[in-house]
Amino acid sequence: MAEALLHAYTPLLLWTGLGLLVCRWLPASWPRFLGRSLYWVGVPLEVFSLARHTHFSTQMGLAPAGAALAVVLGALLAFAGLYYAARGSDRALTDPHRLAIATNGAAIEPIAPAPLWWQQPATRGSYVLSAMLGNTGFVGLAIAPLFLDADSAGFPAFYAISQNVLGTYGLGVWVASSFSNGSGSRSVLQQVQTLCRVPSLWGFALGVVSQPFTLPPAIETITHGSVGFVIPTAFVLMGIRLGQLQGWDCLRVAAVPAFLKTIAVPALLGLGAIAAGIDPQLRLGLVLMSGMPTAFACLILAEEYDLDRATIATSIALTTALVLVAIPVWLLLFG
Repeated sequence: MAEALLHAYTPLLLWTGLGLLVCRWLPASWPRFLGRSLYWVGVPLEVFSLARHTHFSTQMGLAPAGAALAVVLGALLAFAGLYYAARGSDRALTDPHRLAIATNGAAIEPIAPAPLWWQQPATRGSYVLSAMLGNTGFVGLAIAPLFLDADSAGFPAFYAISQNVLGTYGLGVWVASSFSNGSGSRSVLQQVQTLCRVPSLWGFALGVVSQPFTLPPAIETITHGSVGFVIPTAFVLMGIRLGQLQGWDCLRVAAVPAFLKTIAVPALLGLGAIAAGIDPQLRLGLVLMSGMPTAFACLILAEEYDLDRATIATSIALTTALVLVAIPVWLLLFG
């Protein structure tokens, strides 16, 4: 297990460290450029290749159902956290708009307080995304198959594809565009139109449709090799955003979605799988994949929809550390 974790985390540490190293010398526009390049080109190519070469077995119905349940459960827990944070604040604070009284007894004009973090749409959106989307495509596919038998080896790939389609570039885009600083008030029709323009969904559809056909070797080489571009670039982008953090004030904001993502969601799904009598190997695969660190795709969505990058970058760092402790526990409890 230690060797598997070392193999998975070596490129993460290497490329993230590179991002931390070069962030101070890069133009301010580069992080957004990298994020949008991944969103529009890199990730769609990777999803196309993954969908094209994955055999969707009818016995793997747990993968899309589990991925959808993990995403929805993470989102619901995150929204519940936002609700209780706002409710607790209302109880703790006195009326901030009351008139202050000067020492001479004269009333002065009230000063409106600065918005709290849960009152800022960009931070709320990042909070929810951090809790609902896991790094199944990069870290998950590098770790989970190492602990599953041959009959269940296809489960992580199917789960990763399902989360990309249903979660990251389905519900994830919906959430990101809803909380976007530049989106304003959006109707349901506008949200649907946004989803229809998501390039990764088109990549998935084209990958599935093209399975029976033989493509030119050049296209196969480009699409299959896209992972060699996407993963290092995503790691570098995370390093750049971590290097741009001004202090760790966002640590307290990111701590809750980090806990939900790596501890609460996989524990609840694992217990549910035991109650449902699901095969132990598929159960372990479900727990491992649902407990992966916050997805780098959250940063890509944050760049595209102008969300709070600091909260997501901090959640990625926290969950990456937490998963090192969580994985041995999941193997002991659900393996």
